[in-house]
This record gives sequence, structure tokens and C-alpha cells, in this order.
Amino acid sequence: MNCASPYKFFGPHAGILYGRYDLLDELKAYKVRPAPDSLPGKFETGTQNHEGIAGVLGALEYFEWLGKTFGGEQEEGLRERGYSGRRLELKKALTAIRAGEFELSRALLATLMGIPGLRLYGLADSRRLDERVPTFSFTLEGKHPRAVAEALAKENIYVWDGNYYALAVTERLGVEAGGGMVRVGAVHYNTLDEVARLGDVLKEKV
Repeated sequence: MNCASPYKFFGPHAGILYGRYDLLDELKAYKVRPAPDSLPGKFETGTQNHEGIAGVLGALEYFEWLGKTFGGEQEEGLRERGYSGRRLELKKALTAIRAGEFELSRALLATLMGIPGLRLYGLADSRRLDERVPTFSFTLEGKHPRAVAEALAKENIYVWDGNYYALAVTERLGVEAGGGMVRVGAVHYNTLDEVARLGDVLKEKV
């Protein structure tokens, strides 16, 4: 069985459970008595999250569009590996996104490492970019993370500050008492120009 949170791939806050029918059929469901004992109803009591379901479909259709629009270079190789139909388009999309985000990671790493007084947490070796995503956490010497985030917000650059619900991590790193860290993350629709602007703002206005 597999579980997923669609908001992790640009969808709404909903839940997905996928599994073999026979296993789910045998699995006991903790439910109200009027709910059916058969699938899928025994796990889906009451009115469904129709708007969330529509949002999940929308996210999948968006990825399918990305695959058709930007994944042409990967198509032949993926077809040879047995992908077809929507699975092919989704795989093309994810492959294209990964390639784009790799370049964003490279640019973000170089930009952040060039900021005086900035301490980066996590992998900072450009030879290991394939082991990470373009999300970086950092602190600036003498600057509270909230103040950095607010200064960036004034320039229409969105970041997050604090512990991002990873309290044990920020405590272990010794940054929790000082406000945690600043976190900036790029995704496939961000541009290298935006990364460069982030660097300029950090140098000149933060």
C-alpha cells in the first residue's frame, strides 16, 4: 500500500491511499456502524471531499501538461522503458522538473555561498547536488531569521523562518533559541533571474 499527500505535488490538502484490493478488503476499518463493510466505502465514511478530489485531479492534469510541453527530450528513452499513456507524461514531467531544479539548486547554492556572514545548513557540495532539492536553510550573522524573512517579504521574495515543524533538528543544530533558520525553496517555475535577485536583495537590503 502507498499513501500520499497531494499538497506535496502542488495539490490540495487531501489524503491518498492506494493498495491492492484484496489487502484493503481484508483490512479492518475503524468506522461508524452505518458505513458499509465493502470497499471503498468502509474507508470513506460520509460526504467526500469533492473539492479536494477535483484539486488532486487538477494537479495531475497540470503535471500531464508539463510532460507534454517540456518532456519531449525524455520521451523516447521512457517509452523504451515501458512507459505509456498518462504514466509516460507524468514521468516526462518529473524528469524535466528534476533537470530544471538541478540547475536552480546549483544557482541557489552559488548565490547563497557568496553572501557575507551567511551560514548554510545541509549539503553544500556542488558535486552532490543530485542528493538534494533546491530548498536551502541558512542564518545570517547578526540577523534574526524573522527580520531576514520580513526584509525579503518587502521585496516580494517569499521565504519561511523558524523551525518548519522540525523542532528536534533546530534544537540539535543549536539555532532554535535564536529563531531557527531562514528557508528558501525554488520550484520548476522559478527562474535563474529570480535566484540572482534573491542574492542582490540579501547583499543590499537585508
